[in-house]
Amino acid sequence: MCGVFGIHAPGRDVARLTYFALYALQHRGQESAGIAVANGGRITAQKDLGLVPQVFDETALQALTPGSAAIGHCRYATTGASRWPNSQPIVRHRKGRTVALGHNGNLTNTAALRAELAERGVRLETTSDTEVIAALICEHPGTLEEAVQAAMERIEGAFSAVVLDGEKVIGFRDPDGIRPLVLGDLDGSPVLASETCALDIVGATLVRELEAGQMAILSTTGVEVVQAVPARQVGGAALCIFEFIYFARPDSRMDGIGLHAARQRMGERLAAEAPIEADVVIAVPDSGTPAAQGYARASGIPFADGLVKNRYVGRTFIQPEQGLRDSGITLKFNPIRDVIEGQRVIVVDDSIVRGSTTTKLVRMLFTAGAKEIHLRISSPPIVSPCFYGIDMAATSELIAASRTVDEVAAVLGATSLAYLSLDGLQASTDHGADRFCRACLTRSYPTAIPADLVDGGRFRFETGAAAVRA
Repeated sequence: MCGVFGIHAPGRDVARLTYFALYALQHRGQESAGIAVANGGRITAQKDLGLVPQVFDETALQALTPGSAAIGHCRYATTGASRWPNSQPIVRHRKGRTVALGHNGNLTNTAALRAELAERGVRLETTSDTEVIAALICEHPGTLEEAVQAAMERIEGAFSAVVLDGEKVIGFRDPDGIRPLVLGDLDGSPVLASETCALDIVGATLVRELEAGQMAILSTTGVEVVQAVPARQVGGAALCIFEFIYFARPDSRMDGIGLHAARQRMGERLAAEAPIEADVVIAVPDSGTPAAQGYARASGIPFADGLVKNRYVGRTFIQPEQGLRDSGITLKFNPIRDVIEGQRVIVVDDSIVRGSTTTKLVRMLFTAGAKEIHLRISSPPIVSPCFYGIDMAATSELIAASRTVDEVAAVLGATSLAYLSLDGLQASTDHGADRFCRACLTRSYPTAIPADLVDGGRFRFETGAAAVRA
């Protein structure tokens, strides 16, 4: 679920603007960050493991100045380990062409393309699917636009990406439209970003969202949007429904919808579908807060802050390893006993994936003196893995994949559990089902999923994959 950003703005401090944009997109990836800048046909890049402010300080930004165009990336790994070579932007040099590329998503035909490139003598230095895209672009003899279009015709799966050469920035979105990409305007200079919140932080205004299969070319002549490959979905896109549920920031807009309002509608609908007698509604902050507010408003039960969130601990769901998720939750939340003790508590969260976080929360709240814990989840049960850029692991690790709702509640230790229905979720988005990828909720995927991806997972290209996982 990485964050990407691109800008073409001669005369402006493009490195610093990209840095600010990555700050806004930090929620989309916490493993590494990077910026590549073009100046006079030359590309300078800096990247490292860590959060945006850990990777970049004033000295680093000065080293990237001046420049006429830049791209940035913050990584959430779904193909390849969390190692420096896999951090982005990936920079490739080949046949007189140098490109830097940042990618949000996950390719489903990486294995086949890696084998093909190897047969052609093209060496890959990382285990990331992003380098495959960069290699295809570098190997193409035509213009950058032609090379990107040719690559889009070959790669499969989910991708919203930005690519930079010495003169241009090109952003492109997969023909199913699974991953988001927006185009903005900064005082006449075009910018691209995964979410509108990144436009806001740099002072840009939203122009439009790129549709499925489209390519935006940012250059000295302005911006041109072309349909590089045909859209495959009837509704024009199959945007990941989990963007609405959890991943995107609530102050962003996607598909013309404000996410905070949509999440509040999810809570309202959940209150209508799963009412319960209780004394207080609390949220699992921050992603569960809008739905909890909606649930409280619709049910008439008071909303209160029942959990204090440590703002210096990242999003535990997108930690790269389960062990980090488990330790992160105890550092991240602490209950407010004055709100919890002796009360029948409704706890609203956006989703339950593995259940490890929720089990600890339930135990924590009972220890704080809660009389009853009624879990209300503002999405349907997650029953199938994602192969398009969310690390939801194997089906066997998904708590709801082979259990009834009552069985899940028993595992979690909650007094009761209810999920928002699929119809309720869909209605809350104000769009029809044909506008979204809902595979994690329905087991129905918009693209074919090769066996090597199902069986091998994120580490399938690592040497000694078991050791990397450990």
